[in-house]
Amino acid sequence: MRGAGCTINDLWDRNLDPHVRRTRLRPIARGAVTPFKALAFTGVQLFTGLGILLQFPAQCLFYGIPSLLLVASYPLAKRVTHYPQLVLGFTFSWGAIMGFPALGVDLLQNSAALTAAGFLYASSISWTVLYDMIYAHMDIRDDAKAGIKSIALRHDAQTKQILSGLAVAQVGLLAAAGVAAGAGPLFLVGSCGGAAVTLAVMIRKVNLKSVKDCWWWFVNGCWLAGGVISVGLGADYLVRYSQSPDVGAKLSGDDDRQTALVRRPCWKF
Repeated sequence: MRGAGCTINDLWDRNLDPHVRRTRLRPIARGAVTPFKALAFTGVQLFTGLGILLQFPAQCLFYGIPSLLLVASYPLAKRVTHYPQLVLGFTFSWGAIMGFPALGVDLLQNSAALTAAGFLYASSISWTVLYDMIYAHMDIRDDAKAGIKSIALRHDAQTKQILSGLAVAQVGLLAAAGVAAGAGPLFLVGSCGGAAVTLAVMIRKVNLKSVKDCWWWFVNGCWLAGGVISVGLGADYLVRYSQSPDVGAKLSGDDDRQTALVRRPCWKF
């Protein structure tokens, strides 16, 4: 779906991309790929995505199809609002919702899961807007000339303050998601605390006037913050798993018992 979204974006922007230094050599913008071929390729990507989606529980289809509207709307947003990054956040973060039905958790029947999913989705949106605001600074001059709207262009003088606010929102919402899910102190300290530190370092160090520096932090900053979040989450899970009374028990010949071990819950849901 990420690939389909990129192709759709390039189709929408084929008349804008030639005016931006970073995007002027994209295949559709430079005429190497025709719009018809790009549209056909998008169809292949979408059908491939559908094939993968059908391998998951049926509920995933119910949650997955609406995301197509978000994928298609992002390129339009940059033409009508200075906050297309917010639309991108809604789109990119949809996986935070999809993960629950993929694991067989019914969000409409499980209030704890729904609360955790809501906080996680909002945290991911904040994270996406934060990183894409840095990304948008690479094109800020060309965007102004081409009439392309962005949050970086609208709030150029207040960017670091906004980035700081987004970082606080991301970490706070991530912690709230963890509490709602029943996560332990390793998640709160390792994932949330670690993310706070890495985001603070990035916001302090990034030179928004340097295209090269913005690109470096956009590419590597997400790995740094995402890495510490993943490590904290994994550590918390392993500790809870090892403390479960089922650990160390011998598997019997009962298939139900084996299934129970495989599906041992480590969260509230």
